Amino acid sequence: MAIKRPISVHEDPALQNLLAKVPDRVKDSFNEEQLSHLRNAIVNRQWRNHAIDVRGTIPWFKYRYYYVFIAGKNKRELSRAEQKASRLINTVFVASFLAISVTLGLIVLYLIKSALGINLFDGFSLGLWGWFKSIWA
Repeated sequence: MAIKRPISVHEDPALQNLLAKVPDRVKDSFNEEQLSHLRNAIVNRQWRNHAIDVRGTIPWFKYRYYYVFIAGKNKRELSRAEQKASRLINTVFVASFLAISVTLGLIVLYLIKSALGINLFDGFSLGLWGWFKSIWA
C-alpha cells in the first residue's frame, strides 16, 4: 500500500483551473501562502450547501474572530458506530419527550380536576392547586 503524498498548491487541479483564468503577471505575484489560502477558499466553497448557514466575523482590537453555525440534512453514509449512536440519541430524545409530555398532561388534568372541585381522595392533596392559585392571585 503506497502512501499518498500531499498535493502541493502548485499541483492542485482546482487551483490550477482558477489560475488559468488569471493574467500571467498577476499569477506570478502570488506567494505560497496566498496560493494556499486561495486553494482553501476554493475547496471550502463546495461545502456551503446547508439549510442553515450563518457565518460572520467579530472584530476584537487588532484581531478578527470568525464564527460558523451550519445545520442541515446529513447526506453522507453513516458508519455502524454512528448509526448505533444515532439510534441511542433518538431513543433518549423520544423517551424524554414522551415522559415530559405525559407529566405535563397529568399536571394539567390535575389542575382541571382541582378547578372543578373534584376530590378523588378525601383529605389528600398534592398541593399543586394551592400553589397554582397563589401564582395567579
